[in-house]
Amino acid sequence: MITRVKLPNGQAIVSCTDRRISASLEVYEGQFSTPRRLETDEIPLVINDFRLAARNAIEAGFDGVEIHGANGYLIDQFVKDNVNDRTDMYGGTLENRSRFALEVVEALANEIGPHRLGIRLSPFTDYLEATDSNPEALGLYLVNSLNKYDILYCHMIEPRVDKAGESKTTPLSLLPMRNAFKGTFISAGGFNKEDGNNALKDGYADLVAYGRLFLANPDLPRRFELDGPLNRHNRETFYTSDPVVGYTDYPFLNVA
Repeated sequence: MITRVKLPNGQAIVSCTDRRISASLEVYEGQFSTPRRLETDEIPLVINDFRLAARNAIEAGFDGVEIHGANGYLIDQFVKDNVNDRTDMYGGTLENRSRFALEVVEALANEIGPHRLGIRLSPFTDYLEATDSNPEALGLYLVNSLNKYDILYCHMIEPRVDKAGESKTTPLSLLPMRNAFKGTFISAGGFNKEDGNNALKDGYADLVAYGRLFLANPDLPRRFELDGPLNRHNRETFYTSDPVVGYTDYPFLNVA
């Protein structure tokens, strides 16, 4: 349902489903292939892939690993009821849909230690039709379940972030998840300097993550410190294969 066409060695991308993404979305996002539904007995093999990747990262010298459980990727597909149409132990109920995510967390915590592990989640967001009918319940269930693994942090995307990554007005909040999670809670999405500082001051989050602002402003802390002007990001260069354009070509602040 949420997979792209250019696949390694011609293999089908795996998912929790074998449903293809809507044709109307393909026009906007590009061409997508039909995913292959994982068999139940294949899922432990995928979890082991996550485990090996985490081990490789630590052996390569990284301090820790963040599990990408957001933005319509595999874990996000499993937890969202608009995508997950399984009838086995990994589908149906909230508990079953969350099973894959939590088994990945457990495997990595055992492999590299929970003190080196975080996870990124997006229960409220709609990336490539990965939505849930009750995102508040989903988010709360996940963070409460994560507590037993004592991982370092939970990094969650703001409800105000829409499918294009822009901000919208919404009464929804991450505060219930922040209050339920016992580790470090990171909020991301649509923050500027002022409301980022306010989020920390008000106890809304322990840390605030900046994405587009940091990409377009490699010296963002310095700019914040000086109340300097900010470069505007260019969305058209976000996901290109060019090693420079859109990644390392934004100018630094010129301060005499």
